[in-house]
Amino acid sequence: MHTIRVGNGVGFWGDNLDAPRSLAERGALDYLTLEYLAELTLSILAHQRSKNPEAGYVQDFVSAVQSLVPSLRSQPRLHIVTNAGGMNPLACAKQVSQTLAAAGLGSIRVAAVSGDDLLPRIYALMGAGEPFTNFDTGKPFAEVRPQLASANAYLGAAGIVEALRQKARIVVTGRVADASLTVGPAVYEFGWKWDDWRRLGAATVAGHLIECGAQVTGGMFSGWNEALSLDNLGYPIAEISEDGAIAITKPAGMGGAVTPETVSEQLVYEIGDPAHYLTPDVDADFSNLELQQAGPDRVAVLKADGRPAPPTYKVSMAYRDGYMASGTLVVCGKGAAQKARKAGELILARVKAAGVNLARTHIECLGTGDTLPGVWKRNDDSLEVVLKVSVHDPSRESLERFVRELSPLVGSGPPGVTGYTGPRSKPYPVFAYWPTTIGRNRVAPIVDVKAASDW
Repeated sequence: MHTIRVGNGVGFWGDNLDAPRSLAERGALDYLTLEYLAELTLSILAHQRSKNPEAGYVQDFVSAVQSLVPSLRSQPRLHIVTNAGGMNPLACAKQVSQTLAAAGLGSIRVAAVSGDDLLPRIYALMGAGEPFTNFDTGKPFAEVRPQLASANAYLGAAGIVEALRQKARIVVTGRVADASLTVGPAVYEFGWKWDDWRRLGAATVAGHLIECGAQVTGGMFSGWNEALSLDNLGYPIAEISEDGAIAITKPAGMGGAVTPETVSEQLVYEIGDPAHYLTPDVDADFSNLELQQAGPDRVAVLKADGRPAPPTYKVSMAYRDGYMASGTLVVCGKGAAQKARKAGELILARVKAAGVNLARTHIECLGTGDTLPGVWKRNDDSLEVVLKVSVHDPSRESLERFVRELSPLVGSGPPGVTGYTGPRSKPYPVFAYWPTTIGRNRVAPIVDVKAASDW
């Protein structure tokens, strides 16, 4: 039976730079997916694009392609599918194509899948009846519309499938659902119908399991001990068969592990209702899944199912929400925690005395349990803590005053405040998240495919 191997070498922007190359060299892959995007990532890319219309994509992908040139040469079956295009898939495809052409691979066909960016037509969509209500809070869109910076629908696998039909070996998308990076290759390779809900559900499970990279092969595993080597950690591979059978594995001889335990931890990551994992492609049902160890570092995933796709796409919006700044100081000696908290209060008091009333403030004492409130009893007996003070305000000027008040505590605060302040922090703009939906009939992927030398 026809089976494809889909590996994922990136679980987030900032992941291991060597993992894509290593997985491509050792994974015997048909498809290498690279999953860079999250809501925070989109906000960062929106900020970059606001300063430079040619930016807004993940630059790390260009470096990844450079490292993958030998594999692209030696493995003609290898395809790459990624959402590194972010806010600007066309510019990303162009930059990657220049890299390929310079390496003598100008004949490789590169696709840009766009259409997810709703910002240019937001008023038209509102006029057509899309309310864009915040589905977490129920708040009306009018509250944030003047500050809107980006609006991207989560597209599904259809644009990827079309790009592959047009013989693209590298597919660069904007915002598509994470699992759709895997669903697209499966639909293309096997010719599945878009209403084959069981198989689409199975491919979605496979995509979900590998989308976070090494989290399914032992990274972040709650049962970790020193016997589980994370050196040279192997990134995951999903084997998908034409009938919808799936298994998760990793390259032999690499670190980590693939067991029912590591797989189950990733399985329940960010899924909400396990009977209704909603994606643009299918309403996937995880509730009856069975995991079976099918060999060394190989887990079969059984009984995946699916139902008709939801009538709406999720939309990730970012809006400008003032500015934020934070700073840290090391405080040591007897009573370090108490001194640190007092030092934090002094910083805020001095800012207020200067006539600045900050909108939001937060004092943390790292090393005492402040990052895990309610999980463990707070420990104020440490002889060394890190004071972290964070503030938020609509005014950048107000935060400029705040960042100038940390260093003075080295000489004018409680004893034990050290000089390990680092460079003075700077205020930075905040892009807040607005989750909403849009009717799926309002959005369609746009697919551009060219030889790398023609971009």
